[in-house]
Amino acid sequence: MRVYGSKISYYTGKLESYLRYKEVGYESLPLAPHGKAIKLNTGTLQMPAVERDDGRWMSDSTPIIAQLEKEYPEAPVIPSDPVVRFIALLMEDYADEWLWRPAMHYRWSYRDSRELAASVLAAEQTKDIPLPGWLKRQFFKSRQRIGFVVRDGVCDATWDHVEAGYFAALDNMTCMLKRRRFLLGDAPSVADFGLMAPMFRHFSQDPTPLALMLNRAPDVFAWVSRMWNAKATTLPPEFVDVIPTDAAPMLKEISETHLHQLAANAEAYKSGMRQFSMRVQGFEYVKLPVSRYRVACLEALREGYSALAEEQKSSVQALLPHPEAGILWDPDFCVRSGYDEEKLAPFNKAINVYGTGVPRS
Repeated sequence: MRVYGSKISYYTGKLESYLRYKEVGYESLPLAPHGKAIKLNTGTLQMPAVERDDGRWMSDSTPIIAQLEKEYPEAPVIPSDPVVRFIALLMEDYADEWLWRPAMHYRWSYRDSRELAASVLAAEQTKDIPLPGWLKRQFFKSRQRIGFVVRDGVCDATWDHVEAGYFAALDNMTCMLKRRRFLLGDAPSVADFGLMAPMFRHFSQDPTPLALMLNRAPDVFAWVSRMWNAKATTLPPEFVDVIPTDAAPMLKEISETHLHQLAANAEAYKSGMRQFSMRVQGFEYVKLPVSRYRVACLEALREGYSALAEEQKSSVQALLPHPEAGILWDPDFCVRSGYDEEKLAPFNKAINVYGTGVPRS
């Protein structure tokens, strides 16, 4: 496989850690020089994009992992217990779609992290462009900060809350890792690979959040190293039979932040809006971009819940007693993204995360 991305990319790091765990051979390549082929074959320029030896292309780390689990079923990373599986996938979605904001903030709002990331991207993605290095670096610093920080609701009013989201993730993961080598057992699950997206290539490598992690959550730092070095051939896939009580703080945080955002985004999408505002844990976020993709994320979670047996649904509701979690089983909620209705992912034509498209209710 050829994995097109970046060595400091959020989702590329997530996929690479999975491929290393499964011991699947791959070649890592920069995205930019292959942009035309990637967009033609996957529908959008997002990392990672995967070109297979059989000529097919894959995009979007979550369905890529789901597909590869079918092809490499030994040492599965998706728990077999339905309730544990649902919670693991919920944790993955939280890592993918909520922790993205603090990860981008710490990278592009702080000088040391910003300078390092811009230097790496300029060297990787614009190697053949005949412009001065300082100009290339300035381009990335400006584009990334405006596109992924300012336009994603990070401002003076939300700054502290965005950073509190990182602290909460560190504290909640530490609580779980005090008792197990991985979040849900003695081997990494899809929840671990989801959390690797922000924790590996961003929080444990960018200077500013790295210093915070080392001081506040050394257990998480050790887990990052353990994840990068994990091999399926040496770790039997043993997961917990029931969700442990030490997961409760993370599930509360997921409900109050990630699920609240998914619900607000979906309602805005249904109304045909391009921007929306929301109040999360007492902080007001304004003019956030509406995301059709995140409507699809909520659809997938609701479909996963709907597929559970009644007893299992009761177990999930007991684990998520917070009002915001009701969006997962609310019978009156009916917002459809219209995305990938044929269930072709990861071989479908992907959409940009912030692309709205035409809403369907």
